[in-house]
Amino acid sequence: MRTQIDLESEQHALVKRKAADLGISMAEYIRRLVERDLAQAVPGSDISAIFGIGDSGGSDIAVDRKGATAEAIATRASRR
Repeated sequence: MRTQIDLESEQHALVKRKAADLGISMAEYIRRLVERDLAQAVPGSDISAIFGIGDSGGSDIAVDRKGATAEAIATRASRR
């Protein structure tokens, strides 16, 4: 299958040079990059799995942040 991509001038020059250094065509170089990237992908990974990490449903410091801050300052001051 054929696919056309647009590269910035600098990208094109770097890809062309890298492919030449490897002794392969630009197309082969890009195919290898795509293959490597796809091989590293974790199938079925869902970023939403990280939402709620640390959410025990317990305390919510934001509810009484002023009180919690005052308590922390008082505790620290009493240690001095």
